[in-house]
Amino acid sequence: MPVSGPNSHEEAARRAEFLLFLKRRGIADRNLLRAMETVPRDLFVAPELLQHAYADRPLPIACGQTISQPYLVAYMTEQLALNDRHKVLEIGTGSGYQTAILSRLARRIYTIDRFRTLTAEAEKRFAELRIANITTMTADGALGWPAQAPFDRIMVTAGCADVPDALVDQLGDDGVLIIPVGPPGGEQELLKIEKFGERTVTKNLLTVRFVPLVPGKAASL
Repeated sequence: MPVSGPNSHEEAARRAEFLLFLKRRGIADRNLLRAMETVPRDLFVAPELLQHAYADRPLPIACGQTISQPYLVAYMTEQLALNDRHKVLEIGTGSGYQTAILSRLARRIYTIDRFRTLTAEAEKRFAELRIANITTMTADGALGWPAQAPFDRIMVTAGCADVPDALVDQLGDDGVLIIPVGPPGGEQELLKIEKFGERTVTKNLLTVRFVPLVPGKAASL
């Protein structure tokens, strides 16, 4: 996306610094870096937080949720090892920023959030960016999306006390699930679960802190 307007040089400099930061932290996938460069993060944050859009920290959004820090978005995405044939399930649409990054790298994204407000706002952003390969749903993310399973990749952007069986069941053969698991209100371990037939292999990646995944019916907000 071209940079324009009175602050175009400042914006270009911020994005260049942003990409350099990600590279220094070890993000190496060129397609991912291009996606991080071309998806305007400032579109996904509140107007009063625009000056912090590219800072490496989580920022508050509506419904008591957050937009994850850019490095974590990049790291989790890189761990999925996406290609343009993959069908991806995302649990926790939030602002839609992570969803938009995924959409640049995979064939089709199915994303679930329990807050109608967040789903509606994310859909408007996707339309503004002319992203056509995302399908949204307001529902209980712990149940996944059985009608669209199996998925090549699943990403969960909310902390879970345990790995939901439904998500493992909906993961296809040679699939990858990235999910934060830990006690409510505390830190979680980011897990990478790979599925080979009926067998799964789990790897601990790093310690993170996400808002909790709340099971049950979708919220009315």
